[in-house]
Amino acid sequence: MSNGEKLGRIFSGVQPTGNLHLGNYLGAIRNWVNYQSSYESIFCVVDLHAITVPQDPAALRQSTREVAASLIASGIDINESILFNQSQVSCHAELSWIFNCVARLGWLNRMTQFKEKAGKNRENATVGLYGYPVLMAADILAYKATLVPVGEDQKQHLELTRDIATAFNSMFDVECFPLPEPKIETTAARVMSLRDGSSKMSKSAESDMTRINLTDDTDLIAQKIKKAKSDADVLPSELEGLEGRPEARNLVGIFAGLSGRSQEDVLSEFAGQGFGAFKPALAELATEVISPISAEMRRLLNDVAEIDNQLAKGALRASAIAEPILDEVKEIVGFVK
Repeated sequence: MSNGEKLGRIFSGVQPTGNLHLGNYLGAIRNWVNYQSSYESIFCVVDLHAITVPQDPAALRQSTREVAASLIASGIDINESILFNQSQVSCHAELSWIFNCVARLGWLNRMTQFKEKAGKNRENATVGLYGYPVLMAADILAYKATLVPVGEDQKQHLELTRDIATAFNSMFDVECFPLPEPKIETTAARVMSLRDGSSKMSKSAESDMTRINLTDDTDLIAQKIKKAKSDADVLPSELEGLEGRPEARNLVGIFAGLSGRSQEDVLSEFAGQGFGAFKPALAELATEVISPISAEMRRLLNDVAEIDNQLAKGALRASAIAEPILDEVKEIVGFVK
């Protein structure tokens, strides 16, 4: 399918904040891989967003490369799609400043994610963290993306992006920016911690045993699943039987996500069996899916120069799309070129 036949342009970004894990893979990356054949796809490692909170420079560089390697190893085709790191395309920062002069304080004051991240120390939060959603709007609109895969925690930011696009178009009486639509994958697995079925699997959790990283080898994956919190009851035959059993529901959900089956189908296979039987089957499935990704990641990370080269090539392709759009915006605003 050529770009002219594709259904729209997708933009999505991922923070370079350490190893990606199973939740990232099932909730987002696997969907991105599937989108490539149907949508013009632009994927960005958002290192400008990362520095809205303090970062160690060496760790940031390493994390950026690890995330790029994770995406490529998971199936992002760098020839079919565009993959780059945000800081190499200056259009993001330039357009963000223009949008800072369009967005209203009242809009940003309503952003719940800033309140959560800043916490009680709000007065010491950076201006960058406060303006994070404006930069996100610039990320999307720099490419006039029409679709944005988002989770529940980013829906409010996408609404702000639409507000900024609408306000810019109205302010200058133009039809410059499309209003991007959220692409919410309703079948995406919501993967919870292996140690607490009520908490989302997270890169920031202290214990590495709470998550399956895309860098984990076969033995470590099996060990983590073996030690994952479960309960003493057998698996039910119906979904209703998982009510009040968050750890059981999580492990069944992971099995369903990895196998591409429904939770009902998984339960029909394992109904009446305990976790002594279920966990080995889950471990085998998880290693079958994740181990090839881990191995390819390790191969890619052995050649850092090649990862950097691929990101630089992606940045050139991204700039070729974004720069004419930024030039159009500068003309509209009234800048002398």
